[in-house]
Amino acid sequence: MRRPPGEERLNHVPDSYPEINGVPELLGDYRVGFAASWEVDIWKKLRNAAKAATFRYLATIEGQRFMRTQLVAEIARSYYELLALDRQLQVLHENIELQQRALEVVRKEKQAARVTELAVQRFQAEVLKNQSRQFHLEQDRVQTQNRINFLVGRFPQPVSRNAAVFDAPLPATIEAGLPSQLLDNRPDVRQAELALEAAKLDVKVARARFFPSFSIEAGMGYEAFNAKHLVSTPSSTFFGIGGNLLLPLLNRQGIKAQYFSANAQQLQAVYRFEQAALKAFTDVANQLAMISNLTQSYALESEQVDLLTQAIEVSNVLFQSARADYMEVLLTRRDALESQMELIDTRLQQRQAVVNVYQALGGGWH
Repeated sequence: MRRPPGEERLNHVPDSYPEINGVPELLGDYRVGFAASWEVDIWKKLRNAAKAATFRYLATIEGQRFMRTQLVAEIARSYYELLALDRQLQVLHENIELQQRALEVVRKEKQAARVTELAVQRFQAEVLKNQSRQFHLEQDRVQTQNRINFLVGRFPQPVSRNAAVFDAPLPATIEAGLPSQLLDNRPDVRQAELALEAAKLDVKVARARFFPSFSIEAGMGYEAFNAKHLVSTPSSTFFGIGGNLLLPLLNRQGIKAQYFSANAQQLQAVYRFEQAALKAFTDVANQLAMISNLTQSYALESEQVDLLTQAIEVSNVLFQSARADYMEVLLTRRDALESQMELIDTRLQQRQAVVNVYQALGGGWH
């Protein structure tokens, strides 16, 4: 059977390609080698870009330090809160025992017809209220322990603690006239400073793009028209070297936009650095003032606790001698308990203020 003419043309492969002046019309080209290009950094564009990248890398390290300092401070604050809850539960338990004994005294006084059932009910309600309050504090203690476990990457478990730390003397505080060198340890200030240095270099890089750039290119390797002669040395060897001069003509508007953007980012970096420095000074000043004020408040509250503790004994004596009613005894005990709780809260605030100074100074002071 005869094939169609078109199929014969498709399957026909000529023995040789047409030649032009003795050279085949379709000539292969095989090349292997390497090429390199080096831009001459006349305007320090590349060096400034490398320095800017280095500053940004160092800024990320300072950011890591900042997060680590925050984590340590949060663990310390939670630890002191846990100690305060232990102390409050201890005080509350002791007061419940005292109130239960007072309740028994009031019941005996009722049997002797010296008080009414109202007095018994008021004392019993006070005991129940404090017993309920005890369970709320227990729940707060569980949550505080679990928060510490979460911060250190552990599953819920009891947290070992030393109760004596809560009453230990406060460390020596920093007096007024804080040297600015101490704030150099604060990671967020150093991070903002490094970001500002990088932004300055970005402006120089953007300005250098307005100037012409000169690059040197070089290459070498093997090239042949036939693969079997590709690695013939030196007949297939090639090499070359040249230079390029690029002028920013067509993309000048784009370079100008990049330059304006770099200037705007530098201005933002200036504002962020000023804000970080101002916040650092403000944080330290606030915490130093808080430590001073809490120290005076703690001294006055200690006197209040002592007076109310003595008032409890006086009220008991007056009540037994029928010179004071049950409400005076009840209110005196209630005021004494609240003053003890407030004293513990003030002590906790003192401890946390010291931790805040540690955090405000970037991890401590010397």
